[in-house]
Amino acid sequence: MDFKLSEEQEAIKKMVRDFTVKEIAPVAAAIDETERFPGEIFKKLNALGLANLTVPEAYGGAGIDTLTAAAVIEELACGCAGVAASVIGHAVALHPLICAGTGPQKEKYLPLICTQGKLVSFALKEREAGSNLAALAACYGRDGDNYVLNGAKAFINNAAYADYLVVFAASGGEENKKVSAFTVDCRSPGVTIEKTEKKLGLRAVNTAKISFKNVRVPAGDRVGEEGDGMALSAQASDLARVLAGAAGVGLARAAMAEAVKYARERVQFGKPIAANQAIQFMLAEMAAGIEAAKLLVYQAAWLLDQGFPCTGQSAMAKLVATEAAMRIATDAVQVLGGYGYSREYPVEKYMRDAKTLQLFEGGGFAQRALIAGGLFNL
Repeated sequence: MDFKLSEEQEAIKKMVRDFTVKEIAPVAAAIDETERFPGEIFKKLNALGLANLTVPEAYGGAGIDTLTAAAVIEELACGCAGVAASVIGHAVALHPLICAGTGPQKEKYLPLICTQGKLVSFALKEREAGSNLAALAACYGRDGDNYVLNGAKAFINNAAYADYLVVFAASGGEENKKVSAFTVDCRSPGVTIEKTEKKLGLRAVNTAKISFKNVRVPAGDRVGEEGDGMALSAQASDLARVLAGAAGVGLARAAMAEAVKYARERVQFGKPIAANQAIQFMLAEMAAGIEAAKLLVYQAAWLLDQGFPCTGQSAMAKLVATEAAMRIATDAVQVLGGYGYSREYPVEKYMRDAKTLQLFEGGGFAQRALIAGGLFNL
């Protein structure tokens, strides 16, 4: 077993850490306060080759593996989990095209996305169905050389700023329902951004509702075969859970660092509060929780890279890492006391972001259901 990142991975991680300190951390509070999508940060990440993490180098992407991508997301989340969530949403949306796109589809979209900094959204969730593909109401039908899409999607990340969408829709009745995926240009007639959500946390990532009214999609823009939607969604979800777990680790690291710094500086009764065993034990629990979460995330990323089944492991990684982030951010608020819920310090933002991150890419109950399904072969 080798738990050490390679020299190249460490170099990439350091580059992202330096970028985060210089470009993200100074504006994190402002983009949270204004709920502003960090377009300029995304452009800078794209210039560094860090926006299109898993796109092969042949198409202009970074071409890195999932483990390295997880390390990148971890560092980004140290600066702002909302920025990290935007990059995750983009990576997950591109995954079906990378895995199942035809040569012409990849040539058509991937170089354009990478060289021009185009943004892609993963349009799966619906208000009533959630991520349950069997219950999707969005539908498609064939009309000559085109498909026609109708319906609506909810809670779609990056939606209001996206150039393209990867949309999942259903065809046929209950007994012969097929779920398929399509690449849709956001400028297509009939595509409308209906509503931008006002969120508790992860405010830097835009989240919106999208409607489709008789949207015509060329048959050549179907991703995979008809009926491949469930398999493509499952593959993308494995990646999403790993990266969301990595964001949890990064957020938790930032929260602990702030708590440690404050505990050293805050003097009560003639000594820093770090000298109090109660504070020391809270910080020790934080450190242990971060290490446990990181190991699960890195293991799940490695399994994905090796081509092994990892749905259960990615669910464990997402569950443990985001719940650790919530616990650690809450304890950081506790360490800071009255300052903990003041916007003068970042820990209140960490706590809000951690709560939203728990729900991001499937909440805790959804992850537990996946884990239990593996235990009982459900």
